Amino acid sequence: MTATNNSSITRRRARQVLVGGVAIGGGAPIVVQSVTDTDTADIAATVAQVKALADAGSELVRISVNDANAARAIPAIQEQLGALGCTVPLIGDFDSDGHKLLTNYPECARALAKYRINPGNVGKGRKDDPQFVMMIEKAIEYGKSVRIGVNSRGFDRELLAQFMDGNAKAADPLDAAQVMREALIASAIGSAERAEEIGLPGDRIVLACKVPDVQALIAIYCELARRCDYPLHLGLTEGGLGSEGIVASTAAIAVLLQRGIGDTIRVSLRPESNRGHRTSEVQVAQEILQTMGLRSFAPQVTACPGCGRTTSPFFLELADKIQAYLRTQMPLWRSCYPGVETMNVAVMGCVVNGPGESKMANVGISLPGTGEVPVAPVYVDGEKTVTLKGEHIAEEFHQIVSDYVRATYGGEPPAAHLKPERKSIPIRASSIVNLPPS
Repeated sequence: MTATNNSSITRRRARQVLVGGVAIGGGAPIVVQSVTDTDTADIAATVAQVKALADAGSELVRISVNDANAARAIPAIQEQLGALGCTVPLIGDFDSDGHKLLTNYPECARALAKYRINPGNVGKGRKDDPQFVMMIEKAIEYGKSVRIGVNSRGFDRELLAQFMDGNAKAADPLDAAQVMREALIASAIGSAERAEEIGLPGDRIVLACKVPDVQALIAIYCELARRCDYPLHLGLTEGGLGSEGIVASTAAIAVLLQRGIGDTIRVSLRPESNRGHRTSEVQVAQEILQTMGLRSFAPQVTACPGCGRTTSPFFLELADKIQAYLRTQMPLWRSCYPGVETMNVAVMGCVVNGPGESKMANVGISLPGTGEVPVAPVYVDGEKTVTLKGEHIAEEFHQIVSDYVRATYGGEPPAAHLKPERKSIPIRASSIVNLPPS
C-alpha cells in the first residue's frame, strides 16, 4: 500500500504502467480519462473534441477505432493535435475487427498510446482466440500498453457457462448475480495472464471490470483488487443522465477510492439531448478526486447555499461567474502558476456566516443579504482588504483573484488591493468603498 496526500486513505499497491508518458498505478496520482463521442473519421470534429477534453484536464482520451475509416484517421488526428500543442495520449477502443485494423493500418497502431481490448468483443475463448492473440502481438510489436476491459455485455461467455455448470453442481450454490461477478473477474484476470503468456510485459496491462450497478461494481473491484496487482481503471458502464449519472458514478467511485482501490477513473455520463458539453465528465471526475483529497485540479470555490437571508439571486450568480472564470483561466494558470490549483475562493451570501468563511479562504467575498447594506467586503488570506459595491462587483472580484494568483503563485509584487485596507489607498473609487482598518 502507498499513502496519498489524504492521510486517511492508503492506496492499494499496483504495478506501474506508462501510457504515452502518463503513469498509471505504482503510487502515481490517479489519472482522469475521457472518451470522445464524435465520428472518428471526422478528423476536424474529433481533433476539436480531444483538444477540449485535454484542455479541461483529461490526461488520457479514448477514441473509437471501429472501422477502416477511423483507423486511417488516427495518424492525422494525432498530427493535428500536435500542431495545436496538444500531446494528450490517445487510446484506441477496438471492437471485433481490432486485430485486422491494427494489422492493416500500422500507422494507426503506432500513433495510439494504448489499445483497449474487450476479450468478449474480440472473441476471447477457444473458437476465436487468435483474434485476441493478434491484438496482443501488435501491442508487443509496437511497444504499447493495453487495457483489458470486460463488462457485463462483453466477456468470456464460455467461461461463464463453465461457472454456471460448476455452480449448479455445488452443494451450496451461489445466486446468478454472484456467478456473473465471479465470471467477470476471472475473465479479466485470465485474459491479462494470457496476454503475459503471449509475451506482453505485465507492466503494460491495465484492467477494468465495469458494470452499471453501483453495489455490484464495488463488490467486483474489491475482489479484483484482492486477487491481482494490475492497475485498475474505475467507472460504471453507464452512469445515466445529468444528476443521476453524477450521483451514481460518485457513489461507486468514491467508495472504492476511499478503500485505496483505483488508479485511473472515467465518469460515464450520457450526453444531453443537445449533446451538451462532453467535458462535463472530466470536470466531475476531477471534482471527485479533489473532494476526496486525492488530487487538486482547480481552485476550490466555497459558495453559500442560500437561505431566507439571501432572497436575492445575485450572490448565486456571482458564485457561478467566479467558478466559470476560474475554470476558464486554469489552462493558462496551470502552466504559469504552479500550485494555483490548491487555492480556495469563498463566495458568501450574507454577513452572518460570510465573513468567517471568507477569512478561511485565500480570497473571499461576503455579499449583502436581504436588507443588508449593499456592500461586499473582500478578505485576502484572512485580512479584509477592500469593500466592493456597485454594478461591477464580479469584474472587480475577478481582478482581485487574478492579481492574487500572480502575486502568490507567480512571484509578482502584490497589487494594492491585496494589501491590508488603509484610508489612503483608494481602489477604483467608483465601485469600492474604503473602510478603516478592522
